[in-house]
Amino acid sequence: MRENIAFQTKSYAKTIMNPNLLQRQNWHGGQLLAFSGIEGKTDYKNSITAKTSFKNPGIEIKFPGECKIKFSLLDHGDFVIAGDFFDLKSSQGNLKGVFLDAYHLLIEGSCEITEINEQITSYTEGDLTLIGATANFDKTKVSENLSEAITLRGQWLKKQTLPEDLTEVTQRTAVKFLSIMKTQIYSPENQIKSHWSTPDRWPHKDMWLWDSVFHAIGWRHIDKQISKELIDAVLDTQKEDGYIAHQMTPDKVSAITQPPILAYGVDLVNEYLNNKEWIKEVYPKLCRYVEWDFKNRDTDGAGLVEWFIEGNTTCRSGESGMDNSPRFDTATQLDAVDFNSFLALEYEILSKFASILELKEDANKWKNKHQELNQLIRKKLWSEEEQFFVDYDVDINKASPVIASSGFLPLICGAATKQQAEILAKHLNDPNMFATSFPISSIAVKDCEHYSKDMWRGPTWININWLIAKGFERYGLNDVALSIRKRTSEVIEQECERFGVSFEYYDDRNEIDPPELLRKGQCSPEESPYFQVLHDYGWTATLYIDLLFTQKDL
Repeated sequence: MRENIAFQTKSYAKTIMNPNLLQRQNWHGGQLLAFSGIEGKTDYKNSITAKTSFKNPGIEIKFPGECKIKFSLLDHGDFVIAGDFFDLKSSQGNLKGVFLDAYHLLIEGSCEITEINEQITSYTEGDLTLIGATANFDKTKVSENLSEAITLRGQWLKKQTLPEDLTEVTQRTAVKFLSIMKTQIYSPENQIKSHWSTPDRWPHKDMWLWDSVFHAIGWRHIDKQISKELIDAVLDTQKEDGYIAHQMTPDKVSAITQPPILAYGVDLVNEYLNNKEWIKEVYPKLCRYVEWDFKNRDTDGAGLVEWFIEGNTTCRSGESGMDNSPRFDTATQLDAVDFNSFLALEYEILSKFASILELKEDANKWKNKHQELNQLIRKKLWSEEEQFFVDYDVDINKASPVIASSGFLPLICGAATKQQAEILAKHLNDPNMFATSFPISSIAVKDCEHYSKDMWRGPTWININWLIAKGFERYGLNDVALSIRKRTSEVIEQECERFGVSFEYYDDRNEIDPPELLRKGQCSPEESPYFQVLHDYGWTATLYIDLLFTQKDL
């Protein structure tokens, strides 16, 4: 069903973007602000990161220290907020600011600084206020030309283009999301030799494996070199035995991995790069990684892989990416539908890469592994009773009772039969399964025992919708895929219009606004930033951009 060898390069009619589409009439909290690695050198440990305040116009410095900056403005006016500059106008006055570099934020206009700690320094001269990281503070920067700096920061956005014939709402969303994408880029540092990205500059801050791939997929339409580097950055951290961590910084890595989708990312990025040398460079690294996965995660030796499951009640399987899914509530060893589907897809793509590199023996090896794993997925993970793919609990030798969105993922690797694919499509129209206001919910409607408004226990995630749409496209069920793509884009746009940000996940039933959804069992951002749905979230922005640029592919 996939093309095996030929590269495809893609291009679309585009129109110049208007950065003024960033303008909003109402103040929105939760927007992230930072200096971008696109503009120059960042510093993982000392770069300033801020967010817009929720209650009143202002910003809060969140890293490397903290302070609050209150603006003397009403909460409505003409507000332009990009990731690295802002220009605010209201009946009470005007105010603007810009990141001069990774360490300094310069503000012109009336503002009040409170709750500043020792990691942050401020200096005021007339109506100019300089905020900086104490370790790198240079008060002479207060004299830099603020307007010129804003113009400089805005040039990147002005150079971007969008597909033609977009609605104004779509254009506004796209411009905002490109600004988010820019802010999430770090410059190379220590073990990470390439530009790299983070899901959000605060609170996550670090690099994540599968997030980086989803970021690269959006970036391939904007900057092919950056897109390539985002995947190279992950591979920069690979260990000699093939292991790649789920979370990395310039200096360390975590002890668990994450969904293996790196080859898939390389394949999609290379549709635009058409770079055989890159395939040659990354191929052995990708091979070592999937070999590590199979060697270390087929814990029972039966041919299917299992995620690492831990004792943390709010994150039983961070390795799966579906941290708190009820799939992991009681199980300790699951033959996982998603893990095996990802791995089978990697095998298939590695066979394609081996063919491109004229490695016939390798190509056959990976082709056979792909077919064998697909057969095991069909044999062991398809539930005749549920007419759905489910995990298999190895400990009790029984299929999992949890009906989760992961059950659609055998579509991406071709493991589902044509008949099974059609059955899965029908589940999207079944109100007892996944026919919600905003499908595809992370847990089926009828599985009320396990459902809640908390992350992977019910809400809809953009990366999973994107993957499932890709899966239906593979089977020629383009109307189904188009419906998922369209509804996904609509909801993202609607909520961006209302709240000014991209969200980590959304209510599948449209009953609760995204900021009020639970995270890790509660919604209490005053206690921890990890207890509220994350704002200005990376893969929501990048995959929206991908949906936008590929809308004519179907």
